[in-house]
Amino acid sequence: MSAETDAARHDEKLAALLSELTDRLRRSESPRFDEMLREHPECAVDLQELWGAVQLAEGLAQSPSASRVLNSPVDDVTQTLAPRRQEFLVAATEQRIGDYQVVAELGRGGMGIVYRAEQISLPRTVALKMLLDGDLASPANLARFRAEAQAVAGLDHPHIVPVYEVGEQLGRPYFSMKYIEGTTLARRLADGPMPARDAATLLAEVARAVDYAHQRGVLHRDLKPSNILIDLDGKAHVTDFGLAKRFEEDAGLTRSGAILGTPSYMAPEQAAGNRGQVGPASDVYSLGTILYAMLTGRPPFQAASPVDTVLLVLEQEPLPPRMVNALADRDLEMIALKCLQKPPELRYATAADLADDLEAYLAGESIFARSGAFSEVIARMFREKHQATVLENWGLLWMWHSLALLVICLLTSIMQWSGVTSPWPYAVLWTLGLGAWATVFWKLRHRSGPVTLIERQVAHVWAGSMASITMLFIVEVILGLPVLTLSPVLAISSGMVFLVKAGMLSGAFYIQSLALFLTAAVMAWLQARGWRVDIMLFGVVSAGSFFLPGLKYHRQRLRGLRNVI
Repeated sequence: MSAETDAARHDEKLAALLSELTDRLRRSESPRFDEMLREHPECAVDLQELWGAVQLAEGLAQSPSASRVLNSPVDDVTQTLAPRRQEFLVAATEQRIGDYQVVAELGRGGMGIVYRAEQISLPRTVALKMLLDGDLASPANLARFRAEAQAVAGLDHPHIVPVYEVGEQLGRPYFSMKYIEGTTLARRLADGPMPARDAATLLAEVARAVDYAHQRGVLHRDLKPSNILIDLDGKAHVTDFGLAKRFEEDAGLTRSGAILGTPSYMAPEQAAGNRGQVGPASDVYSLGTILYAMLTGRPPFQAASPVDTVLLVLEQEPLPPRMVNALADRDLEMIALKCLQKPPELRYATAADLADDLEAYLAGESIFARSGAFSEVIARMFREKHQATVLENWGLLWMWHSLALLVICLLTSIMQWSGVTSPWPYAVLWTLGLGAWATVFWKLRHRSGPVTLIERQVAHVWAGSMASITMLFIVEVILGLPVLTLSPVLAISSGMVFLVKAGMLSGAFYIQSLALFLTAAVMAWLQARGWRVDIMLFGVVSAGSFFLPGLKYHRQRLRGLRNVI
């Protein structure tokens, strides 16, 4: 059976499984994603990567404009409701719910709807939140709704909207919150960017509130302008903990691989679904997107569709705010960009650190985001880029590639020590031998799933290095040099490949690049002193440069498979 046939069958099976999951979702049934992963482990990784984006797009397909829904304030979103759901919502505005008389609708989002209501027993005006689907809600939405109430009920902070009471009527859960008279940050930003000091003051309050939640083990996971209320005194209040999660909580609500949150304001690790580790740094990233929107009037990433926005979040760097708005403050730009670093370790360690920097800015003091500490520069240089996860598909192949390099170098040494002086046997071995292995390598990679743009770019760099090897023998013939005289150039060419990989994928590859450059110097030094240079020196260093990262990423892939099965 050919590799092409296997790849085609794999793609067909993957498409069928995704179609089955989507059909279940459209019928409002449980997708039973975990069960499918266990039944089809050979497709588990691809399903995990693709299902989050499919589910996100499918969930928004009912709205007139998916991109408008994803990037609009919650209270501006209008969804097409099923007749029974619409009947429930109309009835809710005409009835008493527990101790509350509903007065008017305040806003709605993908899961919940908020009413202004009067509490009869006190009396006082409250915000009453209910599930949008009422008694039609799925078990997952019910669980998230109750999780939100439980999360916020344990938080008592002046800049977090407090929960008063949690109840249920006719199987429909609800909870009441403090009614904040004013507007949302989303409505404020609809008028354009904010003045720098106003933005810093407001976000510092939000960051303090978020840090308070983090200290009590609660992640928000959906911070965005529409979830920040501004009262009549201009004070900020964080609301809508609908995607909140406790640090120690089991991942049951999210282990399906779904992408939870609003793409334009979510962190890369959140956009990656189960492949990312969501934590306090994810909320710090979202705070950075909010600051970016305050400075520019728009989020850092926007696209024509939610899926395209997710891809931008995962793969692109944001434009500096002052390129979008020339009047944006330079220091606040630095603070925002620090929050928006792809690797979590390069962001502010805590939301409190972000608040400290904002308050330092307001006080006219030096900000940490400008410090440029040497340790931070080194960390940024050697960090793993966000695209590096694609190397999980290359790990085992790189281990085999290291063996192929050793075999070719060993055969070259045998020919050299056997007295073969003609360049053509060497050229055939290195050109046709490596070319044949490269063809096998690429076909095996295709069998592992779709090939990304970054992988194609790496493959082009690798192809360039192979072309340089062929030219090496041609140049030796033209110059009349003995065969393998220019063999140190092999290490230089390979070192350049790893140098490019360091810039594209992981700074750790600078180490392999340096090792190969040093190998070239040693080979040239030995040759200059009349010693025969054994190409096995290059073979061992080059093979090790591929084998060690290959082993790392292969193990990382296996851990990911174990986590989803």
